[in-house]
Amino acid sequence: MTCILVTGATGFVGRPVVATLAGRGDDVHALYRDRPLAGTPEVTWHRVDLLAAGEIERVVAEVCPDRLIHLAWHTEHGRIMQAQENVVWVEGSLRMMRAFARYGGSRVLILGSGAEYDWSDAAGPLSELRSPLTPATLYGAAKDALRRLATAYARQEGIELAWGRPFFLYGPGEHPARLVPSVIRSLLADRSVAISSGAQIRDYMHVDDLASALLALLDSPVVGDVNLASGVGTSLDEMVDEILRSTGRPELVLRGGLPDRPWEPPLLVADVTRLRDEVGFLARRTLAEGLAGTVRWWQEQGWRSGKDASEYRAAQP
Repeated sequence: MTCILVTGATGFVGRPVVATLAGRGDDVHALYRDRPLAGTPEVTWHRVDLLAAGEIERVVAEVCPDRLIHLAWHTEHGRIMQAQENVVWVEGSLRMMRAFARYGGSRVLILGSGAEYDWSDAAGPLSELRSPLTPATLYGAAKDALRRLATAYARQEGIELAWGRPFFLYGPGEHPARLVPSVIRSLLADRSVAISSGAQIRDYMHVDDLASALLALLDSPVVGDVNLASGVGTSLDEMVDEILRSTGRPELVLRGGLPDRPWEPPLLVADVTRLRDEVGFLARRTLAEGLAGTVRWWQEQGWRSGKDASEYRAAQP
């Protein structure tokens, strides 16, 4: 039985990762700060402040995990790209990795970001092997710095390091102010929602597919950087049109109601050759299936026409 430690276990990505691990028969230890997930009796939960001195060392010494999935990071919506906490998380992540090595860990998977790439050079699919890594934000720079330091440390200590690099995500449990939930919630509540021109093309992946991709990467012998994405470009207009198939009310979408941001590239799509050929994974859900399921999830939360709610303006893609 493999002992797996998961950080960020109660987050948007962590929830489906832990739910999938819970059914595999591994010895799963998940970390939380506020409260654990309900309905996961197969998982051992540990309350930890990952940035507090000595806490992660205490848990790692107690658990002695074989594998580590590090998903935790500062994710405050609207601040993540510029937040000073990004620097602190580099320090905390390296401290955790040292503890993991000290107590016999063998393979670690860390969640990176598509923001590590040079988006100004995104004329085609972004490749782990060919595309430059020149992040334009503190968030992207912090992730890239952690990748470089963790890679060197893993090589020195004889640990396997896989670096998973997701692009754009959607699905149940996403922050309500982000693009997909803000459009869905507004339409279900019969409220107008403003979007930009809709021409921007992005690589969207359902969060459950990302969880499956992460575990496929963890179980594989692949090390180094791996894009975790669909490999398919989808425009904002296409995303909204697909949502409208489940919600109706196209007159509520104010296309062009928000200006395009001039510094954002028109195309951000991943090259998924490594994910497909080396890890052996491809996204399973079509955009239609994933968005229809996401609309149903919001409906199940009681978000329906007539609900008293403030109007949401869609975030840029």
